Amino acid sequence: MRTVLTIAGSDSSGGAGSQLDLAVFAALGLHGAAAVTALTAQNSQGVQRVFSVPPSFVAAQIDAVVADFPVRAVKIGMLQRPQIVHRVAERIKRRRLPNVVLDPVIKASDGASLLSPRGVKALRESLLPLATVTTPNLAETEALSGVRIRSDADLPAAAEVILKLGAAAVIITGGHRAGAAVDTLYTAEGQRDYPEERLEVGAVHGTGCAFSSALAGYLARGSGLPEAVAEAKAWVTEAIRHSAAVGRGARFLLPALPPGGGDCDGR
Repeated sequence: MRTVLTIAGSDSSGGAGSQLDLAVFAALGLHGAAAVTALTAQNSQGVQRVFSVPPSFVAAQIDAVVADFPVRAVKIGMLQRPQIVHRVAERIKRRRLPNVVLDPVIKASDGASLLSPRGVKALRESLLPLATVTTPNLAETEALSGVRIRSDADLPAAAEVILKLGAAAVIITGGHRAGAAVDTLYTAEGQRDYPEERLEVGAVHGTGCAFSSALAGYLARGSGLPEAVAEAKAWVTEAIRHSAAVGRGARFLLPALPPGGGDCDGR
């Protein structure tokens, strides 16, 4: 059984964060372990409160997992404080953890701040140079790069800044872009688009978490990065198609029920 580690916040509603990551790993036939960085009081309608976990305890969770399990990939989500960013970066380097997928969680979909400006600066300086790939949406791309994005024509310049900060690859996700849902992978060798139909199902909670955790999962299963992006994109598209209205707000993904109703990788 291959193990994937998520380093992320806890979502009390179960619709995102470490809870969703673990569900995605299980749906992909992987064992999921978790180092929780923050506790949130939230539901399908938004985030009410956030309680930060002490950085030393975040590090202790990572150490405990790595001491026992051969971790094949790491998904990093909400970190909440610059001190946690630095501590996670230190552990990634010390433990030489592979296949690091960085989802730069800066704001919740309801606008609640989940990482301070100092935290974004720490992310740029400490974690981006360790990332196998980072998966920002449009707003996160602007925050990381400092490039204002008015249209798709601005995306390559923003991605170039992030690559120069040290990330090996950047995927600018397409959920907030106009038209078809296109994710674009940028590396030193060039760019590649991954288009999928845009599903008009309303607001869906946790899609960014699900994409980055699925990407980490496919990397852990042995796919190369371009293939893993395509697999994760297709998997999340089907998960959105089969999302459900669990609460009174945004729809939830249900990865415990594999998209397509068949095998564990949703194809």
